[in-house]
Formats: sequence, structure tokens, C-alpha cells
Amino acid sequence: MTLTQLRYIITITDCGSMNRAAEQLYVAQPSLTGAVKELEKELGVRIFNRSGRGVTLTPDGERFLLYAREIYSRYEDLLDGFGGKGIRKKFGVSTQHYSFAVQAFINTVKAFGMDDYDLAIRETKTREVIEDVATLKSEIGVLYLSDFNRKALQKLFAQSELEFHPLTDCDAFVYLWKGHPLAGEKSIRFEQLTAYPCLNFEQGDGASFYYAEEILTTNEYPRTIRSNDRATQLNLMKGLNGYTLCSGIISEELNGDDYVAVPFEADEKNPNSIMEIGYLTRKGMQLSSMGERYVLELRRYLGLEE
Repeated sequence: MTLTQLRYIITITDCGSMNRAAEQLYVAQPSLTGAVKELEKELGVRIFNRSGRGVTLTPDGERFLLYAREIYSRYEDLLDGFGGKGIRKKFGVSTQHYSFAVQAFINTVKAFGMDDYDLAIRETKTREVIEDVATLKSEIGVLYLSDFNRKALQKLFAQSELEFHPLTDCDAFVYLWKGHPLAGEKSIRFEQLTAYPCLNFEQGDGASFYYAEEILTTNEYPRTIRSNDRATQLNLMKGLNGYTLCSGIISEELNGDDYVAVPFEADEKNPNSIMEIGYLTRKGMQLSSMGERYVLELRRYLGLEE
């Protein structure tokens, strides 16, 4: 087994295709396929399922990938510490749709520069945030816990050997366009929202309520629109007077100043569940220098650092 083979396995997994991986690695596809088969023969396991639609990891492959990512990450750290050149270090973050998480990523990249890094920021579904960190596709994941989803998500964290690091607690806010009829209210009750479309981020077919990024997901909404990216949701707020229920931590640098967060006024039927914002890491994994800086930038943005 060689470090080159580990790099091949990681790249193939990330690309989901031998062809795309070969292009990214600048190697001939037969050479790449041969290296993988040689490693599978040495280990006595099959790492990939191959089909006309690409490649996917087998159960043995999923276990192998965890070790491969960890070992290769340590190799990159070793090169970095002793002046190694020519290896682009990887750093990735997976997050629910939080503009502050993206802004922290931008600040981190500005501090480190981009010349020596292969960087990724993924605003994605809750389950994918968890899976990305579990497989070390991303070093850090950003999401929230509440009384509603805590037990279910913590069970997933334990199964995936992940650790949740709390950052801050937030009351829920109604996020809407500044031209919305309710934008000037000091607080907004649930019944005031029934005339307007509730905007939710899509979590995939059959996804559990526990994966939702918004509170009160089990309520019945007369008008609901799902989207899968933040820009579309902002457009729907403006075009259709839509709203969403969120943490109220927003980035004007990225979203602009056309949107406001109004406190959500809870009642007995619609409690204002506290949203505990935090980040995920693999259990026992030491953060890279870029990972440590990213957490610092998160804390700074949330007002937790001077």
C-alpha cells in the first residue's frame, strides 16, 4: 500500500467516477484502475462497486476510506510542518444554509491564501453535513440542535463517531424581506404568518423531520415552498413575500441589507425552541491549522471572541 494509492481512493470517491478522477489526478484511466485493483488484491477486499453510472464504495470501502483520509491528512500535515512542497492541502466545510458559516470560511481563506490549498465549502442537506464529516470529506460541519431534534441527531453522531461542539444558543427569528408587510413588527406570532408562504430547505425524499433546518417543522402550513439553495430562498422572499424561521444570525456582507430578522413570538402551541448552533468533527481528530482558524472565525462572527 502506498500514499499514492490512498490519494487515488480519496479522489475517486470524491469524484464518483474513474474518468473524472483520472482527469483530476493527471493519470491515464487504465493506470488508475490498475492501481485500485492492485490495492484491492493486497487487502483482500473490494473497495468500489463499479457500474455504468460511476463508482460507489462498498461497506469495506467505506471503512477503508476513513483510515485513508486520516492517514493522508496526517501526511499532508507532516509535509507542511517540514517544508514539503508540491502537495496541495485539503480543507473542507459542510454546513446547513448559514451565511455566517460561509463568511467565516471566506475570512479563513483570506488569512491563509489559496495557493497551497484545495478548498471546499458545501451548503447542503443536514444528513449530508453529517456524512461528509463522518467520511472526512469535510473536516468540519456546521448545524444546530434543539429539544426537538437533539436525541435523534445525537444518536447519528454516536453511530458515526462524531463530536458536536456547541458555540451559541439562539432564539428563533422570522427572516423576511424588508418590504414584507410584517417586516416592521417588533415580534411575529405564528398565526400572523398563515397568509404567507413558508420557505424550507429541501432535505430529500423521505427525510425525517429531525433533519429540518427550521423550527416548528411538524406544524401544518397552508403554503409551503421548498428550495435547495440560499439565493433561491432570498428571491422567493422578495418575489412572493415568503419567510423562514431561523436563528437570526445573518450576514449582510453576503445576503445584503434587503432582509430583516424579526423575533418569533412563541405561544403554548408554538414554542420558541432554542437553537444551539455548533460544529461537528470526527471524534479524536485534531483540527488542522486551517480548521482551528475556521472555528476561531465562527466564534468571532458570533461575538464569542474579541
